Amino acid sequence: MTTSIAEQTVRTMIGAEALWARIHRMGVLSKVRILLADDHPGFPEIEERLLESEFEVVGKVRNGQALFEEAMRLKPDVIVTDISMPILNGIEAVDRLMESGCNSRIVFLTVHSDTEFVRRCLSAGAFGYVRKPRIASELILAIHEALAGNIFVSPHLQQHNGG
Repeated sequence: MTTSIAEQTVRTMIGAEALWARIHRMGVLSKVRILLADDHPGFPEIEERLLESEFEVVGKVRNGQALFEEAMRLKPDVIVTDISMPILNGIEAVDRLMESGCNSRIVFLTVHSDTEFVRRCLSAGAFGYVRKPRIASELILAIHEALAGNIFVSPHLQQHNGG
């Protein structure tokens, strides 16, 4: 008995669909893992609510030392960090992470609009720089760009600073 091309195609599609369902159930396909670092009370929770439908927030820390320790332990895909934090600031923590071989993509989320901060963050290895007032419109875009290996600096910030 011979099978038609249509039957073979349907069987292949059903097999692929079943495989996809098994893989998904096993958790092989998982969301991008994100570590959040910010010392402002309540702000990491705001970030998490914004990101949770698309990403998995694996941790929230409140200072640069904890950022370094948790990033080395959790090995997240992306780190979203503030600059101004106690113990180590975000830039110092990212410098230490890069020196330690961390492969996470870094996106800074901060109140600072000075171009010197932008320059310093990018030279530390960041792929993104978003100002907190632009979180709703730019953070997810910045994360996607970072994951693609592209640099994202808020267009609003570039215009504000003449860049």
